[in-house]
Amino acid sequence: GGTVIGSARCQDFRTREGRLKAARNLVKRGITNLCVIGGDGSLTGADTFRAEWSSLLAELVKVGGITAEEAKKSSYLNIVGMVGSIDNDFCGTDMTIGTDSALHRIMEIVDAITTTAQSHQRTFVLEVMGRHCGYLALITALACGADWVFIPESPPEDDWEDHLCRRLTETRLGGSRLNIIIVAEGAIDKHGKAITSDDIKTLVVKRLGYDTRVTILGHVQRGGTPSAFDRILGSRMGVEAVMALLEGTPDTPACVVSLSGNQAVRLPLMECVQVTKDVTMAMNEGRFDEALKLRGRNFQNNWNVYKMLAHIRPPSTKSGHTLAVLNVGAPAAGMNAAVRSTVRIGLIHGHRMLAVHDGFEGLAYGKVEEISWERVGSWTGLGGSKLGTKRTLPKKYFEEIGANISNFGIHGLIIIGGFEAFTGSLELMEGRTKYEELCIPLCIIPATVSNNVPGSDFSIGADTALNTITTTCDRIKQSAAGTKRRVFIIETMGGFCGYLATMAGLAGGADAAYIYEDHFNIHDLQVNVEHLTEKMKTTVKRGLILRNERCNENYTTDFIYNLYSEEGKGIFDCRKNGSTPASIHPAAFPAQGGTPTPFDRNFGTKMGAKAVAWITGKIKECSRHGRIFANTDDSACLLGMRKRSLVFQPITELKEQTDFEHRIPKEQWWLKLRPILKILAKYNIELDTSEKAHLEHITHKRISLESNI
Repeated sequence: GGTVIGSARCQDFRTREGRLKAARNLVKRGITNLCVIGGDGSLTGADTFRAEWSSLLAELVKVGGITAEEAKKSSYLNIVGMVGSIDNDFCGTDMTIGTDSALHRIMEIVDAITTTAQSHQRTFVLEVMGRHCGYLALITALACGADWVFIPESPPEDDWEDHLCRRLTETRLGGSRLNIIIVAEGAIDKHGKAITSDDIKTLVVKRLGYDTRVTILGHVQRGGTPSAFDRILGSRMGVEAVMALLEGTPDTPACVVSLSGNQAVRLPLMECVQVTKDVTMAMNEGRFDEALKLRGRNFQNNWNVYKMLAHIRPPSTKSGHTLAVLNVGAPAAGMNAAVRSTVRIGLIHGHRMLAVHDGFEGLAYGKVEEISWERVGSWTGLGGSKLGTKRTLPKKYFEEIGANISNFGIHGLIIIGGFEAFTGSLELMEGRTKYEELCIPLCIIPATVSNNVPGSDFSIGADTALNTITTTCDRIKQSAAGTKRRVFIIETMGGFCGYLATMAGLAGGADAAYIYEDHFNIHDLQVNVEHLTEKMKTTVKRGLILRNERCNENYTTDFIYNLYSEEGKGIFDCRKNGSTPASIHPAAFPAQGGTPTPFDRNFGTKMGAKAVAWITGKIKECSRHGRIFANTDDSACLLGMRKRSLVFQPITELKEQTDFEHRIPKEQWWLKLRPILKILAKYNIELDTSEKAHLEHITHKRISLESNI
């Protein structure tokens, strides 16, 4: 955590004298490329520095600080920025480095507080960081299902006090034993007056008499070890920043490398800084709608989903349609968040919502029940699958499934699960020709720790699994550091898909990660052993090897262990007992369990909301004289994250992109990150730089706002 090279808010640099000193230091060392990691303050300073560069050099030559020859050599300065800020308050990027880790800290505390609040029937007011940006507060509220959130970008209506009290009372009457209110430290009302956590506490105690406590999280949010997401984001952005610097010319503007969806993009630094300042200005002048728009579509989507889940009550008029939700495949953390959001958004649309227990098998055996708004209340933070999930495929149950779809009057299915959800849905499509009952719209939400579902860059549960493995790697590395010259071999889950092994390798600083998709032979193993032998001669006397469970049927984990033990004799110790220096640690089923990470909770919540909106439209589209009949390819879709947006893809089209024998997509985006893993492990290899991020303009990005949820 923190920063190893140190950080400072430097007052000297704000003055021209300070910048002259800095310029001289760079010139004397022959540095003409600068990578600046920081918030908008640091990046604005860097841009000023670059703009003044030639005049600074001229002045230094004049006063004899540097020679004319030195000035000529350093005639221009290239700057690339990476945004490191826990507030996520920088416009133009979906996620800044550090935000995800801050959310981890906050959620750990919220989860701990929830248990005490429940036992004592308390109301908790939690204040999180964010003086000018409500991102942390908003995502926390989404991820813990808070009753209310106060953010600076969207102040509450003037009668918010009545509304808040009514909302808290409703939650209690609905059977909940606690209330959670999240406040961003910069929260204000419509007139710019601050709303503090103490104001809210006083209000709740005075009006409702609830036992209310305030917790201010403060600097805890900045600390701790970085999450897997932040480690990978930092690594990816670092590579992109160096590429941008290497391609830089005196004419290229200073840029920021940032993340849009799942894609690295480059944006002009000053445009981003300007828009970030525009947001603050809009808020100061009371133009809150504009401030929300300027924050970007990701922020708006989160806000819209939150408002629907927290503030809108199911309508009294019903749609007359029934949706069923089920989990298929192995359990994945975040499934329950997706079910909760599906159920609640479905009820808001006026549908009757049914929960199916135990996947397709449960649908065949009639394990179906109506599910209410209150029932899914506290599901967001629960791991595993509350509905129960099975890998059983539907083919052998077509008749029973058809009968139950008809008996329960189901008009649409939302299937949350892994590869079996995909293959099972394809079977249902085939069954449509024989069984008319199967002609209803269906939507798949990918949820599996393996992240092997075609049509999506991420699946719910993969982030939690990745963090579990990364934590295991951290602990093992620590124990290895204590007893020098140890090599650890860790086996990860994922079937044939090497996503977890590769990403955990990147996040945990592994020396090698063996996976099925990246073929390896005995020569590669020999190179790895020799590399480790060399490493043991340096100051870092430990090794970490990851192996995906099905990467090679002959080079098993035991084989690799024996090979390293034999080849490493006398260089790194190997004993195979309780205190095994070259130990095998299967990081298997823990990866499926555990509390979902903020990313998985939020991702599951958004996916559920989006799926219901789509299926509602599809049902209307397929209605003929009060009956639903859907037999076109686009009536069965998978909702996936593709590069920069969430898209619905007909599952029949995804068939072409799938290797069914090995249960993986034919093309996987993360394979391009594997060379980074080797470079960071100090192998001399070439990096494929063919896929570059081109400089874009933030102003054009804002216009393409995603349509309303």
